[in-house]
Amino acid sequence: MGTDQVADNVLRRLERRLADAGVPFDVVRHEPVYTSQQAAAVRGTSLSSGAKALVCKADDNFYLFVLPADRKLASKQVRRRHGWKSLRFANPEEVERITGLAPGSVPPFGSLFGLPTYCDRLLADECTVNFNAGDHSVSISMSVQDYLAVESPELTTLTEATP
Repeated sequence: MGTDQVADNVLRRLERRLADAGVPFDVVRHEPVYTSQQAAAVRGTSLSSGAKALVCKADDNFYLFVLPADRKLASKQVRRRHGWKSLRFANPEEVERITGLAPGSVPPFGSLFGLPTYCDRLLADECTVNFNAGDHSVSISMSVQDYLAVESPELTTLTEATP
């Protein structure tokens, strides 16, 4: 299956999951974006409402970390808190192998890919969450509370302020 087909499949699965849960959401199609700043600008939303979904490898397992787009992963603190010896970002090949998607287009639903999902507590302070939905030119906007209810990520502290 080609990358475009995988992206369409992920979007359809995500739309079905949200519809089955009875939660409202908006799908927004826009020019391709490759940074959180570009995404916020094209969506007309705050940077902090963007959900950055990072596939990471801790020791021998992969996880999905979801953080506000205006923050960065506090790797050392997260590694220490969970007792992991190592923690790193998945490389592009690993992201594609695990999700079928290009880095930066992964939605914050690790459950779609069999990945445990950890979400930074600060994202829960937002009213709305915005994220790429399998493609750099497709976003979903929905209530943070609905996101938390549907995905049930582990809420924790994952971030530090970006310089």
